[in-house]
Amino acid sequence: MEWFAAPEYWLAREVFQRMLAVLYAVGFIAAARQFRALIGEHGMLPVPRFTAAVPLRRSPSLFHLHYSDRAFAAVSWTGAVLAAALAAGAGGLVPLWAAMLWWALLWLLYLSIVNVGQTWYAFGWESLLLEAGVLAAFLGNGDVAPPVTVLWLLRWLLFRVEFGAGMIKWRGDRCWRDLTCLWYHHETQPMPGPLSWFFHHLPRPLHRVEVAANHAVQLVVPFALFAPQPVASAAAALMTVTQLWLVLSGNFAWLNWLTIALALSVVDAGTVGRLLPLPSTPHYPATPVWFEVLVLALTAGVLVLSYRPAANLISSRQVMNRSFDRLHLVNSYGAFGSITRIRHEVVVEGTDTVIPDRNTVWREYRFHGKPGELRRMPRQIAPYHLRLDWLMWFAAISPSYARPWFTAFAARLLVNDPDTLRLLRGNPFPDRPPAVVRARLYRYRYSSWARLRTTGEWWEREALRDYLPPVTLRDIGYLAPRRGP
Repeated sequence: MEWFAAPEYWLAREVFQRMLAVLYAVGFIAAARQFRALIGEHGMLPVPRFTAAVPLRRSPSLFHLHYSDRAFAAVSWTGAVLAAALAAGAGGLVPLWAAMLWWALLWLLYLSIVNVGQTWYAFGWESLLLEAGVLAAFLGNGDVAPPVTVLWLLRWLLFRVEFGAGMIKWRGDRCWRDLTCLWYHHETQPMPGPLSWFFHHLPRPLHRVEVAANHAVQLVVPFALFAPQPVASAAAALMTVTQLWLVLSGNFAWLNWLTIALALSVVDAGTVGRLLPLPSTPHYPATPVWFEVLVLALTAGVLVLSYRPAANLISSRQVMNRSFDRLHLVNSYGAFGSITRIRHEVVVEGTDTVIPDRNTVWREYRFHGKPGELRRMPRQIAPYHLRLDWLMWFAAISPSYARPWFTAFAARLLVNDPDTLRLLRGNPFPDRPPAVVRARLYRYRYSSWARLRTTGEWWEREALRDYLPPVTLRDIGYLAPRRGP
């Protein structure tokens, strides 16, 4: 079937699949390095406890069949190696069926992690990685021309990512409609980056321009994805520029980079060839019938599963980052429907003093990504994802949200749990655990230009109240397993 193949998208497929493979590798590496303290056998929200309470049919995962920390590590590192090989081009060195199975295995391994990850994995970029991975498997490799229907499914996914994000904002916080949300957002976002302070201090009229441009790119431009070339490529280019702006202004795991990869899948070689010299379009053999049948079956399945996400887009009760099926095949997306005006931070401290008083010296635990020390410039973390740091932002907003894991976090600090301490930038009690830990809630705000120049402080903060009062292991009633550091 001539209509089935789109050889002019050979470069788009190559770029999309390799970028996606890199992001899969990042996701697997982040899982391998952080899981023990978060969801391991002795973690804050252990996988065995989850799988005992939630049946396989509600949360499909290989870990329902067997879980151990060693098995989780094997899954994570295997996924990282397989993804890195695809990023290096290994998918083009194997037969078509083997490349498809390779992508399918990546999807299965990461699905198994997400579906037992609980609160730590409850964000849209997890579903987006899984949904994009399924489509990547059906794009084929160098044995066949890129299938037209899968390319359209990628555009449909990109449309839902962008338009869903735009609609959740327009329907949400009033500051999106009066163009003032960025007066606050660069300061109050979950994990500021090294340039976020500078973005915040841009003139307020420019912040209004930022918001207006965001509305245009998310609410109008997505419809141009379904226009003929070069209009579709121009729309994808605008989305790419917007996503790069977000990369510069904050840390949002791999969400922005994956959206860029989706946008680049829209750009055909003819459009690129007008700007850059490219080799001629490869000559592909006839597409195997079995591959055509599988692609058409996938297309039909995605269209059927798209009913609820599409209805969600036009619903006055739109929800964001919702998976409508347990396999995360077709999902809804969106972010920051409401904006916090004030930044609160939970600062965790410990002391050697058994009975603290007003003269007690408290030493602060330091995190890799979340704001803490006033003179430490925010770091660029994304596309890597620091799950504990990210959840600490939500903990400051809603103690009830953090209740299932925060006390367990404090307990692990009280025994110098090595897995938990690896998630932190420094341990103020290297020789022996603290006798008491506490958490305090602070109001954080960016410093002024003058204060930064004179003191080197990026932040100012004001103590508000206790978040977790001083506690010992006896108070918590929990003894984390003692393991050598």
